[in-house]
Amino acid sequence: MTDNRNTILAVILSGLVLIAWQYFYNVPAMEKQRAQQQTQAELQKTAPQPTASATPGATPQSGSAPAPATTPGANQQVQPVVARDTAIAASPRVKIDTPRLAGSIALKGGRIDDLALLQFRETVDPKSPPIILYSPSGTAEPYYAEFGWVAATGVTAKMPDAQTVWQQDGSGSLTPTTPVVLKYDNGEGLTFRRTISVDDHYLFTVKDEVSNVGNAPVKLFPFALISRHGTPQVSGYYILHEGLIGYLDGLQEYAYKKIDEAKSVSFKATNGWLGMTDKYWASALLPDTSAELQARFSSNLNGNVHTYQTDYLLDPVTVAIGGTATANARLFAGAKEAGVVGVFPFAGLGGYNKELGLNHFDLLIDWGWFYFITKPMFLGLDFFYRFFGNFGISILLVTVIVKLLFFPLANKSYASMAKMKSIQPQLAVLKERYPDDKVKQQQEMMEIYRKEKINPVAGCLPVVIQIPVFFSLYKVLFVTIEMRHAPFFGWIKDLSAPDPTNLFTLFGLIPFDPTTLPLFGHYLALGIWPIIMGITMWFQMKLNPTPPDPTQQMIFNWMPLIFTFMLAGFPAGLVIYWAWNNTLSVLQQSFIMRRNGVKVELFDNLKATFAKKAT
Repeated sequence: MTDNRNTILAVILSGLVLIAWQYFYNVPAMEKQRAQQQTQAELQKTAPQPTASATPGATPQSGSAPAPATTPGANQQVQPVVARDTAIAASPRVKIDTPRLAGSIALKGGRIDDLALLQFRETVDPKSPPIILYSPSGTAEPYYAEFGWVAATGVTAKMPDAQTVWQQDGSGSLTPTTPVVLKYDNGEGLTFRRTISVDDHYLFTVKDEVSNVGNAPVKLFPFALISRHGTPQVSGYYILHEGLIGYLDGLQEYAYKKIDEAKSVSFKATNGWLGMTDKYWASALLPDTSAELQARFSSNLNGNVHTYQTDYLLDPVTVAIGGTATANARLFAGAKEAGVVGVFPFAGLGGYNKELGLNHFDLLIDWGWFYFITKPMFLGLDFFYRFFGNFGISILLVTVIVKLLFFPLANKSYASMAKMKSIQPQLAVLKERYPDDKVKQQQEMMEIYRKEKINPVAGCLPVVIQIPVFFSLYKVLFVTIEMRHAPFFGWIKDLSAPDPTNLFTLFGLIPFDPTTLPLFGHYLALGIWPIIMGITMWFQMKLNPTPPDPTQQMIFNWMPLIFTFMLAGFPAGLVIYWAWNNTLSVLQQSFIMRRNGVKVELFDNLKATFAKKAT
């Protein structure tokens, strides 16, 4: 056993975790994302897009409920992609105007297919365009929600579909205080009336009514669907789900590739919800919690363009002669804000999950397997943000709290490490006494540990504790929209993105981006905060005496530099946390070493290092 076994084990353990993470996830994911972006760009240039989505109206089999959609492409015409503004102008529309949403409802088809998120921009520049969530058919990326009725077997009455032009009852825009009413008369005795309302966040409520003045009862199935054309660009990270999602007798997650392989999967559930999720945005159908759903995830191919759909069908209703039937639906379309979705009811973040009595709607945000650490981490950050208005300060304060929570355990660890330093003379005597008998050295060394009550693996505990905190903070920075474009101070405008400065461009003086170079370009992003982090880690290493073994010396000397380059591509908030944590660790360990009568050799080791270099 070497003199600094525990410290070396801790460093190697931490290094292996970060190296594995970087090698197996970060770099491959970035390469995958670049490839997907190139492929998608080529498809959009060459591939025609469908003008309409999967349209309700499939012929049901005898004795079974009809599917809420036909196979995409079966009855569709294909035309070249048109500009989004052109597609919107091609149909009469009702404007959507809320504090958070802007867009319109297409009277042709009665779809909600034009939606922008006003409070979120494409870049950190507040003047950049808002995030576009929904776009109509015929554009490069169609994405929309549709509601209506499907006729049962034997019913020949005409149902409203994607080509139906609805009439607005009255005038005006859809706002949180003014609902919109649409009407359609099929000329065969059925009159359809749709009332759409919206709240001041991201929830649409759709009430569909059908009145029968014909000469026979009509059996209809209420349905709702979300359709998306073309495979969306995803982040490509293993720790984040992007694709089809729902809570249907348990959490159901299907990535786009997975549903492409499965083609279609069906579920029967009560108190469920389903939709599609991106990293920060989502669209989800929220039926009544008491409704029995026949839900489905599906993927179809129209030419070389995939069309994805989540839909549900409710139990049939029979509209008697002179009678009226009603179906209620809800649509969430917006940003996955923790307080809106509903994360912690006791913290005022109950949101829709609590208000609507939904079933685990908070899982729309991918908290991961370690949600029991990730959620409290977010709650702590959000708590301090409400006081200071800066998530960077929140990270610093949460780091202090984590240090205090583990203070007793860390104290024992550092005290044990300090005792190990105090017995270095005894260990040196053992090496001189048994220079060629390693077994005897080990036996005598363990006896000294027993007498001095030293835990040989205590040095690993600080790093073992820090790893889950590190990953939980990384998860929070990566998946929560609250961290997106959250500034710190100075040049850090987005804590969820890497430090934008770069040593290899002399921090902006050289107009060249070295990260675009092949193979090793990714490692040439070295900002100011990663450099600060590396310096704090170097100080932490120098707090311990220089190990006599050359291999150990090499690890101690190179590890801060390796970590500096590896963490440079991580979110700036995570690098700030690591630098601050290192600083607190140096102060804590120095205090404990002094209290245990062990000399703090930080400045002596630093002087010795520079003296060697000078020599």
